[in-house]
Amino acid sequence: MSQGSTDQGPTDQGPTSHESPGDRVDEALAAEGRPTPDVVIEPDADRLARSVASALVARLAAAQAVHGTASVVVTGGGIGTAVLQRVADLVAEPEHAVVDWTAVDVWWGDERFVPADSSDRNELGARQTLVLPAGIPPERVHAIPSSDAGFDEPEDAAAWYAGELAAAATRPELMAPPQGPDASSRAVGGDGVLQLPRFDVLLLGMGPEGHVASIFPDSPAARDDRPVVAVRDCPKPPPTRVSLGFSAITSAEEVWLLVSGEGKAEAVARALSGATPLEIPAAGARGTRATRWLLDEAAASLLPRG
Repeated sequence: MSQGSTDQGPTDQGPTSHESPGDRVDEALAAEGRPTPDVVIEPDADRLARSVASALVARLAAAQAVHGTASVVVTGGGIGTAVLQRVADLVAEPEHAVVDWTAVDVWWGDERFVPADSSDRNELGARQTLVLPAGIPPERVHAIPSSDAGFDEPEDAAAWYAGELAAAATRPELMAPPQGPDASSRAVGGDGVLQLPRFDVLLLGMGPEGHVASIFPDSPAARDDRPVVAVRDCPKPPPTRVSLGFSAITSAEEVWLLVSGEGKAEAVARALSGATPLEIPAAGARGTRATRWLLDEAAASLLPRG
């Protein structure tokens, strides 16, 4: 995978004014020990999907070498689905059999609150593309509930998923070590109960207006500090969803933002040059150990090149 640098992305670019809201967000994240985002640019969407898939397999294998298990949060959308398909292709190749898929926990960054058999469900694509071909055990597949799973309201489904996260956080192999002064408050609730498991990699797509998961600009979800939030009146159909909130997203060890297409170039440039998470939610998606913007040339077309 081509590594980003100051020549390829604006990781050291941005506003210099200390009054910038974006600067204040970056300073707060830096105070928690958050590294500067890395920018990686591939020629096109296909090359991007292939390189991300290879990197993801390597990262999960490395996590298993340390913990015995690995944990990944998957995303839907065109590029997210393409990455999972490329991972499945690697699973079928003996020379890439470096991950024990029976010891991988799979989570979702967001889901549409629709019936289980709806083609709008991110879960369906991920199951068909990767979960079933890789043989991931059902008990390690943590899907967000559908609207016909016994939950009348998305708030009920969100509360259930938060409980699923909290239960996983008690498993020794998935306990997340605190990272920085604020991370422990995200991982531990007011009653002292651990709320979030370790996410080795959290994959996110991004919309043309900068949304990630189902957190849209200037929306209630962007202001909600709960790990899982219900989303109503979403500007993109279907309108009712359940999403990880920023507190869960920013608890991940590594956050990888997968973005392709010229229509998203402006949001990419804004996110990497000081926009606030309320303006461009993708700007608030930062991992405790690494944040990687994985772009094709079209999505990176408005970034400054040195």
